[in-house]
Parts: sequence; structure tokens; C-alpha cells
Amino acid sequence: MDVVLGIALGILFSWGIITYFKTVKNKQRVDSQSTILLDKIKKVCKFITVEGDFAEIYQYQDVKQHLLKLLSSRKKALVVIKAKAHVGFDLSKIVLRADNKNKKIILEQFPQAEVLSIETNLNYYDKTDGLFNKFEASDLTGLQNEAKLHIQNKIPESGLIQIAQKEALETILLIETIVETIGWTLDYSDLKIEDSNTQKLN
Repeated sequence: MDVVLGIALGILFSWGIITYFKTVKNKQRVDSQSTILLDKIKKVCKFITVEGDFAEIYQYQDVKQHLLKLLSSRKKALVVIKAKAHVGFDLSKIVLRADNKNKKIILEQFPQAEVLSIETNLNYYDKTDGLFNKFEASDLTGLQNEAKLHIQNKIPESGLIQIAQKEALETILLIETIVETIGWTLDYSDLKIEDSNTQKLN
């Protein structure tokens, strides 16, 4: 009888140990899944939703004065700027929380649409050097930067930011697809997308 009781206790003990390790292993797997998932989403990083083309004429001039301001030397150029602006969302700014128990990713905060990159191509016309004020390589680099800033200042009035902001839900659905690839769900029921008319996503 004692032998049977000992075997039974041994079986129960072994079953308990196996169950415990299975639970721990499963929890580690779920924790690992959520960590990988959060990293995977953030690695998407910049997601472009809108692209805009710009063509602008920019007049550049620089005047240097010499001999106690008695002599001035002017260099100038007419620059045609062709640019491509990419607007979308920086997904590294989103705030996510993992609910490991329910295999759910909660989207708590979503970034505003922003300018992600500007590609510029400059063509120079009527480029004129001054007698004591000639174009240098540093001037051309400075012109590139000024051109980029000029286009960046034009973007708000172009409506590209507003158009991109309307694509927020499409971006969230992309994240939802990523989450669902490993059998988890994305919860964004309490998320609010900020724009001129703040709205809750249902």
C-alpha cells in the first residue's frame, strides 16, 4: 500500500513540476512574443503616406562691402528648385503597451503627421559673381540648405500634412496586420487622433 501511495505521490509531484515548467515556458514565450512584436512595429519607423512635388523660383543674392563700406560687391543667382516632400508618420514615436495575459497590444498614443524627408534638385540661372565676391563651394551647400528650408516653409500651406493626417487610420490598420501575424490583437479603441477636429477612432 505504501508503495502504491509513494508511486501516486511521485506521479503527482512530477506532474506538478512539469505543469509549472510548462507555465513558465509559456509565459516566457508570450513575453518574448510581445517584445519582438513591439520591436517589429517600431522598426517600421518612418511610414510615408503622402508625397508632394514642388517647383519654386528662388532669388539668391549676397552683398559684401569693402574699403569702409565704400565699395560693395554683389553675387546673385536665380535658382529653380524642384523638390519632392515625403510626409507621414514616425512610428518610433508611438506609445504601445503589451497585455501578455490577453495577447493584446494596446496603442496608447499615435504621432502627428510630419515631414519625413525633402529631396531637392537645384538648377542655377543667371548666376553672377561679384568682383570681390565669388561663388564658393560653401555657398552652393548653403543654397541647398536654404532651398530645403524654403520648401519646408511651403509645405504647411500645401495641405500635405492634413492629407497625411487623414491616413492615420490606414497606418494603424497596417500595424494591426503586423500584430495579427502572430495571433495577437491590436486595441486602439481609446485612441484619439489629434487634428483640427480631434476625433476618437472606433
